[in-house]
Parts: sequence; C-alpha cells; structure tokens
Amino acid sequence: MRQVLPPDPRPRHMPDRVEISRRVLRRPAAPQPTRGPRHAVRTKSRWGPGPRDRLRPPRRHLSPGCGTTPAGTRLHCDRIVNRVRSMQCDCIVSRSEARMYVIPLSEAAASMVDLVGGKAAGLGELIRRGERVPEGFCVTAETHRLGVVPQAEIIAAYERLGAGPVAVRSSATAEDLPEASFAGQHDTVLNVVGVDELIAAISRCRDSLHRIRATAYRDAHQVGHQVAWMAVVVQRMVVPSVAGVLFTANPMTGRRDEMAVDAAPGLGTTVVDGATAVDHYVLDGATRADPGCLTTTQLAELRATGERLQDHFGCPQDVEWAFDADGVLWLLQSRPITSLFPLPPDTGKPSLRVYLEFGHVQGMLQPVTPMGMSSLRAQIAGMLAALGVRVEIVDIGGRLYGDLTDLVRSRSSRKRLVKLLAVDFGPRAQAVVRHILTDPRFAPLRGRAARDAAGASPRTAVRAAVGILRALSRPDAARIRMFQAIEELKVGSAAPADLRSAADRLHFLQSQDSEDGVDAIMWPIVAGMLASALPASLLRGVVSQDEIHTVLAGMPHNVTIEMDLALWRLAQGAVAHRRLLLDTPPGELAARYLDGALPDVGIADFLHAYGHRGVAEVDLGVPRWGEDPTPVFAAIANYLRITDPHQGPDQRFQRAAVTAETTLEELVGRARRRRPVRGRLAGFLLRRARLLAGLREAGKFAGLYPLREKRRQLLLIGVELQEIGLLEQPDDIMFLTLDELPGAVHGRIDHRSTVASRRAAHRRELRRRAVPVALLSDGTDLETVLPAAPALDGARIGVGASAGRATGPARVVHDPGTAHVEPGEVLVAATTDPGWTPLFLTAAALVTETGAIMAHGPTVAREYGIPAVICVPDATRTISSGQLVTVDGAAGTVTVH
Repeated sequence: MRQVLPPDPRPRHMPDRVEISRRVLRRPAAPQPTRGPRHAVRTKSRWGPGPRDRLRPPRRHLSPGCGTTPAGTRLHCDRIVNRVRSMQCDCIVSRSEARMYVIPLSEAAASMVDLVGGKAAGLGELIRRGERVPEGFCVTAETHRLGVVPQAEIIAAYERLGAGPVAVRSSATAEDLPEASFAGQHDTVLNVVGVDELIAAISRCRDSLHRIRATAYRDAHQVGHQVAWMAVVVQRMVVPSVAGVLFTANPMTGRRDEMAVDAAPGLGTTVVDGATAVDHYVLDGATRADPGCLTTTQLAELRATGERLQDHFGCPQDVEWAFDADGVLWLLQSRPITSLFPLPPDTGKPSLRVYLEFGHVQGMLQPVTPMGMSSLRAQIAGMLAALGVRVEIVDIGGRLYGDLTDLVRSRSSRKRLVKLLAVDFGPRAQAVVRHILTDPRFAPLRGRAARDAAGASPRTAVRAAVGILRALSRPDAARIRMFQAIEELKVGSAAPADLRSAADRLHFLQSQDSEDGVDAIMWPIVAGMLASALPASLLRGVVSQDEIHTVLAGMPHNVTIEMDLALWRLAQGAVAHRRLLLDTPPGELAARYLDGALPDVGIADFLHAYGHRGVAEVDLGVPRWGEDPTPVFAAIANYLRITDPHQGPDQRFQRAAVTAETTLEELVGRARRRRPVRGRLAGFLLRRARLLAGLREAGKFAGLYPLREKRRQLLLIGVELQEIGLLEQPDDIMFLTLDELPGAVHGRIDHRSTVASRRAAHRRELRRRAVPVALLSDGTDLETVLPAAPALDGARIGVGASAGRATGPARVVHDPGTAHVEPGEVLVAATTDPGWTPLFLTAAALVTETGAIMAHGPTVAREYGIPAVICVPDATRTISSGQLVTVDGAAGTVTVH
C-alpha cells in the first residue's frame, strides 16, 4: 500500500519560522510639516522609505557564537534605547530633539546593532576593550528610518572632535555580520573637512545602502531590504604612514594558526580597494628577510593585537588598522571573517588529523539536517565497516567528512588508498591524498597502532570474495537475488498499523535493523564496479579511456535510468495538457496536484513508484517527491520542450546501448590480437560490467525505502510535539538528532531554541557554494596548498567521464527543483545525484565541480550518451548561463568561447 506522508503544515514558499528575540523600537507617527526653531533643519524623507515602511521593526543580526556583551553594557544600552523610544518624530529637528539621534562612538555596543549598525557596534566594543580607536560619534540608524538629518547635533559633535579632517564611514544594520561582511558594499569618505562636506558625506553613505552592488549582495545573502538601515560613523582622521588589513586566520588556506597581513604606505584604502601593489605577510612564526613596509616590531604588535581581538570576539577577525607617523597603532574596524569554512570538531588528540568530504559521493554538497546527519553517520560508518574500512564520520559545517588519519598512517592501507578513492571519490580527492602521503606529519605508524588501522578482518575478506565471485560467475542470478532483497527491505520497512503515540513511533525507529539482505545487495554492486574499473589498466596502451567509457554507456538494469524513462513516457502521454504543464509554474502545479485540482496526467502512478526519491534524498530532513512534486513537474516541462523525436531519451539510450555493444566487440578483438591473455580477461570483465554495473543505483534506491518510513514516523512525532508546545512545526524535528528524541518524547524537553539556532546555521550554510574536498584539523583546505593546474587558453581542465564532444549554451543550475534546461544546453552544476538526472534528458552535456567516473552523474550521462567532464574547479562561478561552451569528454576540457 502506498504510504502517504503527512503534509507540510506551512504555507508553500514561506520561510522557516525562527523564534528570534529582538528589540523593537517604537515607531513614532509620520512626520508633519511644521515650522521649527531657529536651528531646525527641514528635510525630505529622501534617505528612508515612506511611513508604512517605518513601521517595520528592525532585525537583530548578532550571532551568539561571535561577540560578547561586557558587564553593564545591557543597562547602558537600554538607557540609550529608552532615549530613542521617547523621541518625538518630526522631520523638523530642534537642537534639543537632535541630541537623541547622535551618540558618542564609545557608547556603542555589540547589543546595539539595530541602532548604530555593525561597524559602529564593533568599534564601540574595541573601545570598551581598551583598544586604540580614533575618537568619533555615530549618527544612528534611527535618523535614517525616520528620514531626518540632525544637523545641529552633528555640528556639535563635529566641533567636539576639533572640526578638523574626519573619516565618514557607513555602518549598516546589516553589515559586519558573522555570516555576511558586506566588505566594500557601502561607501567611506575620507579627509572630510567642514560642515557642508560632512553633511554631504553622510548623505553619500546613506545613499550607498541602495546602490546596485549593495542590494545585489543582500539578495545573495538573503538579507531583507526592509530590515537594512544605515547609521554613519564619523571619526577623527588618522594620517597613516602605513595601513592595511589583518586577518587572524589565513583566508587563503583556512589555516587557523596563521595570520595574514596586507599593507601599503599611506591610506588603507589602497589595500582594500586593490588599487596598488601591497606587501603580503603570513605570520607563522618565521622571520622575513625583507620586512617590506612594516617592521618586525610592527608585525609582532599586529599579531598580538589579532590574538586579543580573536579571543574577545570568539571567532577569526578581519581587522583594518593604521600606524601613524609616530608609530602608534590605530584600529579602524574589526569584523568576523565570513569566508572561512568551519573547523573540524576538537578530538582532544595532539596530532594533526585529515578529513575527506564524503557528501559528494552521494551527489550532495548542501548541508545535511541534524537528523539526517545523525542517521547518515552511523549508516556510512557501517557500510564502510562491512568493506573492512574503519572511518569515523564527522559533521563539519553540516557536511559529511570522514577522518582518514588512521588510514593514511597505516603502512598497509596507504599503499592502496589512492586507488580505492578512484571509484567513488574521484581525481580531486586522489590528488589531496597523494599530497598527504608525502607529508612527514602523516608518516606511517609502527607496531600495534598500524595493525589496528590495517583493514578488513579475515571474515569480511571471505564474505567479499564469495559475494563478488558469485556475482561475476552468475550475474543474472545475482541480480534476481538483489531485487528480491530490495523488495523484502521495502516490505519490511513499513511501520506496524498499531502505532498510536510518539512513544510507540520512537520505539519503532529505535528497533530498526538494516543488516538484513546486505550481502545480496552489496556484493553484486561491488562486482560491477570492479568489472568496470579493472579493464582500463589491463588494456593500457591498447584501448583509450574514451573507448572504455563508450562501452560503459547504455547499460541495462539501472533503476535511475528506468525512473527517468518512466517520466519521459509520462510526459509523452501528457501532450494534451502541454500548454498547462509548460505555462504554469512547477510549484503551482504541485500545489494543485496535492489539492486534487489537476487533470490526471499519470503523475500519481509515477509517484507511487518513485515518490520516495528526491534531490539530496539520503538526508532524512529533505522532503521527498511524494511530499513536494515540484521538481517532477519541472522535469516534465523540460521534456515537453523536446520536439525532435531522435533526441528523446529513449532513442538516445538505445543508440548508446547499440554503440556500446559494437565498440565492445571491436576493442576486445583488438586486445586479444595484441595481448591474448589480458584481452580475454578484459573482455570477460567488460561483458560482466554491462550486466552488473547498472545495479550500482539499486543499492541507494533500496535504502530509500526505510528512509521514507523513518521520515514519515518522525514527522508524525513532530506533529505530537508541536501539539504539546515543544516544537513550533512538525518538521522542526529534523533539526534534532536521534539521540535527542527520547528527551523530547519521554522527558518533555523543550527544544525550540535549539531548533531555531540550528535552522539559522543551516540557512547560512545553504548559501555556501564552495565546500573543501579535504581539510586538516587546523582548518587548512588542502586543495589550496596543491600546485596549480596548467592553464589552457579559454579551457577549464577537468576529468573526462563520458565520451563525446558537444557545444551549446551553458545553463548553470543550483536548484534542480525549478531548473529550466532547454534542449541542447550544457548543464553546469556543483554536483549531481539521482534527483538531478531528469535534467540530463534535455542537456547536451554535463559539467560538474566534483565527482568520480563511477559516481551517479557520470554513470547516467554515459547511459544517455552525453559528454561529461567532472572535477572542473569553480565551474559554477567561472561559467555563466548563456555562454557558449564546448565539452570534450575525451580531453576532459570545457572551453568557453
């Protein structure tokens, strides 16, 4: 019987509801034109929105992990907020009223971001810590909200600074945040002299909030324009002899025990604007022979300052500084470094450790939900243990990383580790592991420790040998056993009908055993992968890798291909509703289908068979197609755009299969003439590969049945926890872990604040586009220390994964759920999983940033006979949609024309 998941209780396309405690300033009435006193300044609300927008409350942006509030600051802050609340709103600002709009910089604090903006809040914190900061004042964001210019108060504050040259700097309420620095997005005006210049500079800073670069940056970081306001910092101008930027962690490599400094004589703007050559320093304890524009003493002072600031703020800092003519160090800004990937968890072990990213093996670089992580960590470790590999799976930035330290230090494992990574992890992972194996810090261990890390037990080795040989000798029987085991897993994963309470459902989840049928499913897959991988080395010099890829195309028994072809047949049968399916947004079609208001186009039958699938489907926290069929309707629309029947996926698959069989016979004949023994063996393996390698997708397909049922039961538990007030919404449960569930179900522990902070962290990580392939425990992104690949004119170098050559306009896709791919376009993505494969049917070629030749994406690309190049660094950032590109699967290159 088809399982129906509980519907998501939230309205579609609404953001997650997160409980945020925030200070809400009372909005005065809209300003009325009145005649003011002698020193009044009449202004238009040119710097702020209309009265309706003024009623919107400001938003807090402080992260509890970065920033502290010293004792007494809260009371001080409340006093200032009460002063602001008591203001009378009038765009005619008197001298007595205006003093409410300007505060000394020394009174700004980290808890006042809504009032003074991120930059002023950070500077105020520096002053409170006793750091040397140029004296100044802040024209608060409240003046921007109300559209007023408190000129009298600004003049008074300016005169208290001596009425000399000042620096006028933007301080937006959405700026210098832990997740978004807004570096260079807003204006700074230096060497401002006189009242007229000062007022004009303040206006310029305010106007910069709405310039294209700032609005685009907010859009990219999902910061609402309605919550962004501009305060302005005015400080006495420091005339520097040398100035620059200090990063308390190395921003290029991520290494946390190194600091980086860029410096140049004169103003620091030459450094941050990139307008001139700078001296670059890495502070790692070594002494430079040529200190450049900074002395050894100054570098030491900068390092000591960076250590103080990082300790205080609790995270690595981006610090702007200047030394004046007397050699005195002034701090001009300190904000979090937002680009660093999170550190691996502290193991408490003194030695350096190395971590390899595992998520891209499943075609996902997005962060995993906490519930998905708690499930996957045990699942992957168990799968590896069955293969005789002991690896601890850890959560770094919401991604799955494996701790390979013991393997690279084992004398036996390190000999075969690089080759083992070729199958699923690919060339990028192999390159960093080769580098690690040459690093003396990871020299092999001796004695018992080395034996403990060595690998499979004799029992595991025997099971593997028997299972692989059985599959190779009788592939048809092995396939039958596999699908019987999958059907048993599907039936056995269904929950009993008598589950009534959250406690019952939790007990069901805790009692699940996933060991049944593992051998019947695993070893045919391993046999197929070995049969696909070994012929290339056996026939080196006789056949090309391109020919091997051709033989491995159009293979039968691939459940993902069967799914895609079923969706193609559905689209072909829905031509009577072509205009409806093409002209209606996929999200609207999905909503109408779930409401029973859509004509029958066969979607119900498709979802009955494949509704447990989806993008990033191994994550328990991600909705399946059965819950939200939006991606399915998007794929149908793409299929309906194919008007040439010869380009239909069924025709392409059939052509690929015929070409593969013909090529197989030709190259086996050639190999047997030149190398008789190897030729026979390679021919046997390639024929077995065509019978078994397509089964690779079935293992994951099988595992999705119990995942679907687990998700269903978790959501039902979430409904109950919501009803008793322990969660805000049912799917909040996906931001807890399996270990935390008993406390919620039996102990009635309220996890709402935990869920809120984890949702916020998850949203931040969803915006991250680059995920390191491998990390060291000190934060080093290992690819940043590898030698750069040779550059070719106009070509990006990757690894060919599917034969052929195609030219077409690029289509860069980050979300396959709503992607529009026209026939003939080249699909460019960071990574792909089976949920992406419907897009392959209209694409002319595939380009990805990660992957392995035997991974999901390249495998399906070969099935359809489309060229594929994987492991192209930064492809989604260096290639733009619409650019004409040529993908050469044989050369492993992507050329932009």
